[in-house]
Amino acid sequence: MKDEEGSARAHAIFDPIAAEYLTRPDVDIGPMFGSEGLRIRGKIFAFVGYRGGLVVKIPEARADEIVADGYAARMVMRDREMREWLTVERGEHERWAPLIAEAYAYLDAITP
Repeated sequence: MKDEEGSARAHAIFDPIAAEYLTRPDVDIGPMFGSEGLRIRGKIFAFVGYRGGLVVKIPEARADEIVADGYAARMVMRDREMREWLTVERGEHERWAPLIAEAYAYLDAITP
């Protein structure tokens, strides 16, 4: 079930950060898992999840480090943890901008 109030609060954090990326070449907004996310050359790198947290795609080894630090969890789809996708709750919003930056740099490097 989607958390409408939580999603609105999350977008209050996410949208100003996203606006900065939308000024960059090859970055736009597109659909992802029932939400809209930041894309570079068509590949999503960050979006607000249906529960109102940030979801980012970063390298698996870096995701391992962040999960071990305890401020994010692996995104789970159909009972399977995704290797490169992390969820970060709104309570960790000060980490959102740096994680979005990491996700952008990662997808920019691997997306032709």
